[in-house]
Amino acid sequence: MDTKELQQIIQLIKDTHPRPAHVTLKQTAEMLHMSEPTVRKLIRAGSIKLNDAGMIPITEIDKFTVAKAA
Repeated sequence: MDTKELQQIIQLIKDTHPRPAHVTLKQTAEMLHMSEPTVRKLIRAGSIKLNDAGMIPITEIDKFTVAKAA
């Protein structure tokens, strides 16, 4: 699956399934099929950014998913 196909799938999911604007570390780990410690490492490395409230914007998850697939 190429990056364009993945972006189209993400857009389709966004359009058909309402998603929260921000999620917790635990929710992020579940969405990415990773452990919470792995998500923490990604945050410390700057691969995933937190908002001012310490939550993860859903757009960060989308960006990470696309980058990981590339």
